[in-house]
Order: sequence, then C-alpha cells, then structure tokens
Amino acid sequence: MHAMQYEFTLPADYDMGIIRSRVARVAHLLDDWDGLGVKTYILRERGVHGSPVNQYGPFYLWNTVEGMNTFLWGEGAFQRTVNDFGRPVIRQWTGLAFEEGTAGGSAPAFAVQRRQPVPEGVELATFTEEAAAETARLAAEDGAVLAAAVVDTRAWELVHFSLWEHDTPNADGDIFQVLHLSAPGRDRLPRGRQW
Repeated sequence: MHAMQYEFTLPADYDMGIIRSRVARVAHLLDDWDGLGVKTYILRERGVHGSPVNQYGPFYLWNTVEGMNTFLWGEGAFQRTVNDFGRPVIRQWTGLAFEEGTAGGSAPAFAVQRRQPVPEGVELATFTEEAAAETARLAAEDGAVLAAAVVDTRAWELVHFSLWEHDTPNADGDIFQVLHLSAPGRDRLPRGRQW
C-alpha cells in the first residue's frame, strides 16, 4: 500500500462551493481507476470543525505504484488538477497498516488526519507496532469506515488517516468533510500491518 496527498490552502474568503462543484463534476472519473484502493475528496472550511483554513486535500491509498504513476503521468487525470490549481507538492508515504472499520459498508462523511513526527531515538519496531495497533483501535470505534497508518521516511512523519460516517469521530487530528469516495480497489488493500 502506498499513500499520496496534495493540498491546496485557499484564501479565507474563497467560495468553497467552487470545490464542491468541481468534485461533483470530475470525481466519478476515478471510480474505476486500475491500481487505486481509495481516493477521498476531502476539504476543510475555515471556522468549521475548528479549521483555521480553507483547504482542499485529496488523500489516496494505492494498491499499485503503476496505477499511481498512470494517474500522475498519463494523459488527462492529474493534469486537470494542475491546469485548475497549478502543480502542487505531492506528499507520499509507505503503508504501515490498514483496517476496515465497524461501519465499513457506510458512506464516509468525515475524515480525520493526524500527522506526527517519528521521534529521534525511538525503537522503530515498537513505534510502528504502536501505529498499527492505533489503526486497529480507530477501525474498531463506532462509526469508523476505515483507518490507515502511513509513514514518510524522508521527513520521519507518521500519518493516521481515518474515515467516519458521522461528525463526531473518536480520533485526534484535523477534521475534513468527505465530498466523494472513489474506491475501486478497496477490497484489495492489504489488511493489518504491512510488514
């Protein structure tokens, strides 16, 4: 499993209806993308759920690097985003753990993303076991649709990402609204820890 995200932080007075309309118009294009586990079209609005910013930040879990590369470098797909917003920095993480949630059959309404540094001097095996256990804990919570833990070894950053069917998730982090979920290969994402 491989994770990817790019974010666009928008002006405080930006009409977020523009993002909603764009997602409604194009999101279906990835509903059957080969190699994609899930893509969540997520946004935060300034003043909603404690967000200090307006931000659009799709989050992906890929089953294959080939599927991701075809999306990024093939004709059309990612180029539409570049044409509309400019070329963003794309963050990528290696998968540590993935679990289906107690509400796995439900449509997600909210996402929670928590970033944290991998502290200097920690025992890496213990730290990653704890990350996998936290993923399982999140997935077992009432209303959890799915949970994942991913790590960037260049920046030594761990990210917990979870989807929820309700607006009161039992998870710490930034809360996003989910506008659409494309999940053509969700059933093929490997469960549990990824090592």
